[in-house]
Amino acid sequence: MNSKAVTDVPEVVLRVRFVSGEHSDVVYQDPDARSVAAMVDDVIAVLSDDGGALRCQHGDRLIVLFGRGIASLELAPRGAVL
Repeated sequence: MNSKAVTDVPEVVLRVRFVSGEHSDVVYQDPDARSVAAMVDDVIAVLSDDGGALRCQHGDRLIVLFGRGIASLELAPRGAVL
């Protein structure tokens, strides 16, 4: 696998605000996304479902977000806050 393929994966930074009031910044990537806008729509659809779960990265860690614990999301192109 060449490194160019890895860098071409659409990704966004999600600032996740939890119902507790705390927040965290994570990166979400989707190699199958047609565009960043489509990816954002998919993120919203997954997290609005009662059983929705989204795999994200926080540094070197895999983070799984569950929609039921999220109060809001802020979205930014890659490179914003991490």
